[in-house]
Amino acid sequence: MTEKPLVSIVIPNWNGIAHLPTCLDALARQTYHPFEVIVADNASSDGSQDLLRESYKHVQLVQLPENRGFTGACNAGMSAAQGEIIVLLNNDTEVDPAWITEVVAVFDHHPEAGIVASKMLLFDQRDTLHTAGDFYRVDGRPGNRGVWQKDGDYNREEYVFSACGGSAAYRRALLDEIGLLDNDFFFSCEDIDLAWRAQLRGWRCVYAPRAVVYHRLAATGGGTTASFYDGRNYLWLIAKNYPSPLLRKYWREVVGAQIGLAYDAIKAWRGEAARARLKGMVSGLLTLPGALRKRKAIQSGRKVSVEYIESILTPVSDREGE
Repeated sequence: MTEKPLVSIVIPNWNGIAHLPTCLDALARQTYHPFEVIVADNASSDGSQDLLRESYKHVQLVQLPENRGFTGACNAGMSAAQGEIIVLLNNDTEVDPAWITEVVAVFDHHPEAGIVASKMLLFDQRDTLHTAGDFYRVDGRPGNRGVWQKDGDYNREEYVFSACGGSAAYRRALLDEIGLLDNDFFFSCEDIDLAWRAQLRGWRCVYAPRAVVYHRLAATGGGTTASFYDGRNYLWLIAKNYPSPLLRKYWREVVGAQIGLAYDAIKAWRGEAARARLKGMVSGLLTLPGALRKRKAIQSGRKVSVEYIESILTPVSDREGE
């Protein structure tokens, strides 16, 4: 009988003491073993670390000296992980008891898969989707499949572009090949960036509809923070990852999408989130040279055809996620 792989669950945390018990208690009810739980703490000041030491002694605590963002915490946790499969899990989630079992089963069925995406439902509306895996449009805009829709249409195991970082499972062999999250992203789109690097190397991402996660959604992040990093990091995704032949083909759509996002933000200028997005876009333009320096290594390592990459991008005509 083949020995089951060790699964490492990495939970980034920053002042999430209100959510950790629900998250960790659900993991304790998992039907799959063996697995380890690692909480990477971004210098919380709310007692999170004391809670873990006193009530969750089985959890490995990785203490960071300052807030290194979602990417920094996840990378610290993944660096400490021992598993063949490493899963990122938001602290404001509750997983189904069979969650790990279903994730591992999809990896078993798909040796070509480097990433597995869970079905994420809203914590307080458990019949409503947050994401059934993520897509990436040819115009450079990522999004969540099925977002805000009633659960029911996304019950098929299938290829998707990416897994949402709130519940993204990675094969260690993939991470050994392409590296961890890009720390410069800090928060937002780091999952899409990693998926881009994986897809360019020929790894696939598979959606696991029976691996169910309930997500409070932006309980410990989002708002103006997300708007700024979305504005900046959308540009970095394009600069780092979008193959040149496709960029020459779709540059009008890409530029048009960015102009549209800027226009919408200007129209809503009185809103704090809109101003944050515009500031993020300006920051992205000013820091493009750094993203472009990373581009050469990523593009030179591409193992798949441009035609294949084009086939896994979502057409602009598909308005899902808006």
